[in-house]
Amino acid sequence: MNKLELIQALKDAADLTKPEAAAVVDIFFNGMADALAEGNRVEIRGLCSFFVKEYDGYTGRNPKTGEKVKIKPKKLPFFKPGKELKDRVDR
Repeated sequence: MNKLELIQALKDAADLTKPEAAAVVDIFFNGMADALAEGNRVEIRGLCSFFVKEYDGYTGRNPKTGEKVKIKPKKLPFFKPGKELKDRVDR
């Protein structure tokens, strides 16, 4: 399911107009993205959680040349499915 399909499903289920459904979806995902950008955890009980992992910098190697390359520290978002979602998918 992509964003447009999600908007259509919300429109049909909640009897909203397409712009209203699009606004709800945008508010939801922008709120999640803002929270993650601030370093907060986002948890949707029974479904999943999103959180940010921080990685230290390290020295890597360019596979073509073998040259040492310094890798900067970084932060990446992660998704962790909840137990109920795992059970539902594994039926």
